[in-house]
Amino acid sequence: MTTGNLADEADGLTEAEEAVLEEIEEENVKFVRLQFTDITGTVKNVSIPAGQVEKAFKEGIWFDGSSIEGFVRIQESDMRLEPDPETFAVLPWRTDDNAASARLICDVANTDGTPFEGGPRQVLKSVIERAESMGYEISIGPEPEFFLFEKDEHGKATTNPHDSGGYFDLAPKDLASDVRREIIFTLEDMGFEIEASHHEVAEGQHEINFKYDDALGTADNIATFRAVVRAVAEQHDLHATFMPKPIGEINGSGMHSHISLFDEDGNAFADDDDEFNLSELAYNFMGGVLNHAQAFTAVTNPTVNSYKRLVPGYEAPVYIAWSDVNRSALIRVPDAAGTSARFEIRSPDPSCNPYLAYAAVISAGLEGIENDADPGDPVREDIYEFDDEKREEYGIETLPPNLGAAVDALEEDEVITEALGDHVSEKFAEAKNADYADYKTHVSSWEEEKYLEKF
Repeated sequence: MTTGNLADEADGLTEAEEAVLEEIEEENVKFVRLQFTDITGTVKNVSIPAGQVEKAFKEGIWFDGSSIEGFVRIQESDMRLEPDPETFAVLPWRTDDNAASARLICDVANTDGTPFEGGPRQVLKSVIERAESMGYEISIGPEPEFFLFEKDEHGKATTNPHDSGGYFDLAPKDLASDVRREIIFTLEDMGFEIEASHHEVAEGQHEINFKYDDALGTADNIATFRAVVRAVAEQHDLHATFMPKPIGEINGSGMHSHISLFDEDGNAFADDDDEFNLSELAYNFMGGVLNHAQAFTAVTNPTVNSYKRLVPGYEAPVYIAWSDVNRSALIRVPDAAGTSARFEIRSPDPSCNPYLAYAAVISAGLEGIENDADPGDPVREDIYEFDDEKREEYGIETLPPNLGAAVDALEEDEVITEALGDHVSEKFAEAKNADYADYKTHVSSWEEEKYLEKF
């Protein structure tokens, strides 16, 4: 089948699928990338000619699941990609003949057509279904940060920042303002609504905020955002990284996430009569998040390097507490009311798999609602200044100090492992334990410089 008259030839498709075929024809799309993520959050894709999109909608596209980290074994490798028509977007880069490519984000199915329990997107959809059964829709607004680094003469990434700017700086210190602008235009071409962008605290560090969406849409957007940032950076001969702490002794990159729940009456987190404009439901959800923070940290902060960011002194949260003014706490409540009432979880970093990270956090919050969890009183003092005795007096616990401890906490928490499912919990812990084992046996340049001649 050719791309001409795709919509006319479509049979048995949904209205959304037919709209995709029409746009393919209108935009002169020649190839479509079918995207999905593995358990670590790495985006994978299969490219198909535009003429095969109708077949993809009707029958799915088969692929070898045993080649994808954390999916299935070699003896059960056949799996199917099922594209979600709501995620269709034309990529902004065209060929010389004005032909375009597009992408569709896919769910993963087993050979019998049932959803694959190890698919990260399916894990999040299952948690969303649980929330919907309780009468709620989840809204999430992320704030992903990243670094732009120069490349060396061989085209390999360095840790030399592209500029010397600081928080909210302007040009000439913020040399990357043009790069950020191009990233924003590219994202807008793909349907994003950008709310703000600015230089972050560290040299070479940036933040671009896009409008909140439902939980699944936000996770999809984060996966797309990371791909676009890297692609635009490459066009400027730069390397963009979402590594949480690429340089020691300076601020790392986080992905603060603003969360609220909506029901048939509006924002279920809102209560204008409360000091912090939050409802009892919001406090229960918050209590659940705090109760399970140690367990979901393995998912929201999934690399060895993540724990180089989660240390006192660099504006990253370490302490399991909440506050309206205190950025040393895990949860901050912004000064917002009505439809904007929400709270901000400050621990996630942009290396996480957004589908699994949000599934874990939401599940913790829903469990808090079901069990009337109490988040305790806000802590308005700087917890970084507390000694152990004072933290014990306030009942403040800390996030896990390393990936190994985080995985241990995850495996002991039935609420989070149940939300992730047996398959993902097992494969995720297996992969992260392997990473941590490798890390523990590695001898760093710091150790060589510190001890080689001394001892």
